[in-house]
Amino acid sequence: MRVALVTGAGSGIGRAVARALAREGWTLALLGRREAALRETLPDALALPADVTDEAQVDAAFATLRRHFGRLDLLFNNAGIAAPPVAVDELTVAQWRAVVDTNLTGSFLCARAAFALMKAQSPRGGRIINNGSISAHAPRPFSAPYTSTKHAITGLTKSLSLDGRAHDIACGQIDIGNAATEMAAPMQQGVRQANGQIAVEPTMDVEDVARAVVYMASLPLSANVQSMTVMARDMPFVGRG
Repeated sequence: MRVALVTGAGSGIGRAVARALAREGWTLALLGRREAALRETLPDALALPADVTDEAQVDAAFATLRRHFGRLDLLFNNAGIAAPPVAVDELTVAQWRAVVDTNLTGSFLCARAAFALMKAQSPRGGRIINNGSISAHAPRPFSAPYTSTKHAITGLTKSLSLDGRAHDIACGQIDIGNAATEMAAPMQQGVRQANGQIAVEPTMDVEDVARAVVYMASLPLSANVQSMTVMARDMPFVGRG
């Protein structure tokens, strides 16, 4: 039995990845704030209603997972939010903290709990895949909180990758650009570009992301995709403009 835990599994990328892993024979646990949405994703999966920003809730969810399955082979650290796209001087501290608490601290709390379980289980080891973003490489206008956290996720990924070696724990990062989910819906209406213009951007099927994560998860623990970028081919990321 291969056990995977997907955070933010009630919608979007998390839902698509959870379903793709289940089709490949993984046993799934789903973590998110809305239990009904988790059960809609996969009715037969272990639903773990929890807020990733809350240490006690995260630890309780992992304790429940351990009681049910006894081990964890894969964590897809996916839960994330963005702040309103406003100038940094118009951003409230509460908006900043909400993004940092979810995207960075939430990823840390889940990775910490997964790391401890993977170290102690027999056979030991496992894989952590962190959901970064192409914002981990270049920002959009008015995206300081989101971009800052995604740069920080890269540091977390590299640190976990290094520290995990002694315990057969692999850690990699997938940086996604314009997957067609609710979060990316504004891309199809027009979003601000670096030159100030508003332009519609191409998107890609979220199933393309799911297949990429399934590939990363399929490798033996002796191999690792340290970093992968999967994006809509024609989006304005590579090149000028």
